[in-house]
Amino acid sequence: MSKIDDIDKQILAFLHEDAYMSNKDMAQRLGMSPTPIHERIKRMEKDGVITGYKATINPNKLGKSLTVFCDISLKEHAAEYLKQFEEDVMNLLEVQECYCVSGHSDFLLKIVVADMDEYRDFILHKLASIKNIGNAQSHFVMNQIRNESILPWLNQEKTR
Repeated sequence: MSKIDDIDKQILAFLHEDAYMSNKDMAQRLGMSPTPIHERIKRMEKDGVITGYKATINPNKLGKSLTVFCDISLKEHAAEYLKQFEEDVMNLLEVQECYCVSGHSDFLLKIVVADMDEYRDFILHKLASIKNIGNAQSHFVMNQIRNESILPWLNQEKTR
């Protein structure tokens, strides 16, 4: 496991907030030169701490304004059925995230669609075509309060 110190945490927080922030800007804010910032970033990329860079996209601006979390319970729980469900759900473009979970259900899906009509079509024609689903429980997002993918300890500098 990679050793992450406070400077690494600050670099990660900067990159999370603005992946385009230059090494020079980070170095100035941290009172360092750009070279060690670059070396730290490369080390964290090599060690798998930083796994990539991507744009954050607002689905509402693309006509996808309905977010649904769907609990899925399977009828059978043998390894081959779990694997088959995972393979099948990966082919559904509406599914943005899929988690195997403990508790009352087996999987939690995050689904993004345009509206209730598109969601109904998704359930009836796509999700229902996957074998071995015993139960699906939908939770409709009425208002997004927080959507942070950063680990809380990276933001501790902001609260000091």
